[in-house]
Amino acid sequence: MADFLKTLNERVVVFDGAMGTNLHAQDLSVDDFGGPQFEGCPEYLLVTKPEAVERVHADFLAAGCDVIETDSFGATAIVLAEYQIAHMAYELNVRAAQLARRVAADFSTRERPRWVAGSMGPGTKLPTLGQVSFLEARDAYGEQARGLLDGGADLLIVETCQDMLQVKAALAGIFREFAASRRRVPIIAQVTIEQQGTMLLGTEIAAALTAVEPFPIDVFGMNCATGPKQMAENVRFLCQNSRFPVSVIPNAGIPDNVGGHAVFRETPESLAADLSHFARDLGVSIVGGCCGTTPAHIKAVVEAVGGLTPLRREAPHVPACSSLYVQQPYRQDTSFLIVGERVNASGSKRMRDLLKEEDWDGLVSLAREQEREGAHVLDVNVDYVGRDGVRDMHELASRLVTNVRVPLMLDSTEWEKMEAGLQHSGGKCILNSTNYEDGEPRFRKVIGLAKEYGAGVVVGTIDEEGMAREAGKKFEIARRAYEQATGELGFPASDIFFDPLA
Repeated sequence: MADFLKTLNERVVVFDGAMGTNLHAQDLSVDDFGGPQFEGCPEYLLVTKPEAVERVHADFLAAGCDVIETDSFGATAIVLAEYQIAHMAYELNVRAAQLARRVAADFSTRERPRWVAGSMGPGTKLPTLGQVSFLEARDAYGEQARGLLDGGADLLIVETCQDMLQVKAALAGIFREFAASRRRVPIIAQVTIEQQGTMLLGTEIAAALTAVEPFPIDVFGMNCATGPKQMAENVRFLCQNSRFPVSVIPNAGIPDNVGGHAVFRETPESLAADLSHFARDLGVSIVGGCCGTTPAHIKAVVEAVGGLTPLRREAPHVPACSSLYVQQPYRQDTSFLIVGERVNASGSKRMRDLLKEEDWDGLVSLAREQEREGAHVLDVNVDYVGRDGVRDMHELASRLVTNVRVPLMLDSTEWEKMEAGLQHSGGKCILNSTNYEDGEPRFRKVIGLAKEYGAGVVVGTIDEEGMAREAGKKFEIARRAYEQATGELGFPASDIFFDPLA
């Protein structure tokens, strides 16, 4: 871990190119894949024709790259279930890492180590759209991480991400595995920005950065979808705003459909020129190739950036929350942060009536009204005596995240309801609230949820004796919460709001 991160600070690190493109170039037969039922499942080649995968790794290492990615892009149980081999998920990830580790060892020297990155792709189901639950995705990624680590991967790369909730599920699975196995390797997270300038579901790059900032990852960047020229604006944004090292792994251009086949137009020379510019002039730390890139592309990139130190960057920290779509800074330039409370069952009769009728479309319309009237954040509270609040939060939050553009403040006296909402939000929420009314256990629980899901918190000035009535007592409780959250629990001060209450 230390060697990779140390090298990252000293020079540009070069990843390999496209696994799929270079497997396809070998003209593999249906039988090579193990029969028609496995065609389109490159991970199964680890069983039926591992030498094909080994050849791809060796060709990229011979071209001079520092890091090769495992043949495990689609090796979660969720994806493998489409081929009726979900039970092989752990085994295939172990095989992928072991094979890559063995080939990398043949090219490694003490002076020039070669690393293996465990590839973790987006899967085929988007949790934000309800195609798979957050918990199912989290557990599948946890199993994949365990297999890759057991097979010897030096780092993990969550890549080609199209849905920020999928990113958060993958990171949750990885960190749970780290905790269970008491081991840690570097983590890279990469989103895919489409030609229209956002992720597939409409997420802007600023919102994506805000959503991942609370997590202890090591690198954040972009890959796939387009060539480097179409990435330039978003690469510049990341280099100016990300406190993480930045990675950029583009396609060999946007593919043209020629006779039913994808043809990539980016030449080795043009790709190398753009990537060296990103590193030298903007400060990108990791470069490489995605779809359509060959050993010739990577060789040109290695020659262009060899020994190059990325431009040193100083990125400002902007405390903010985010929705699926946009970033919302906590400090407004021309206003205070406006929290709309009309979608709060504790204070809105209209909300309670709609909730009682389970008029979910009506509740979404209510939220949109509040957004149109200028709310920066929506306070969402489903606390209603006699109702199943966890179910209600699942139902409402799953709709709000795609139908309103502003971030959510998940509000409840019960942490279970907050967590239900967090499991649907790919953005960075705020949890309202925590306090010491029930002692420290609940305070710790809410701070723990905020850390696990990447959220801010509101702390109320209440302790075991009840709500503080005087300014001195309010300050005493706030200071206690601040010191415990930031010191003992490691929570960032910039994500704490204090509510002095009436």
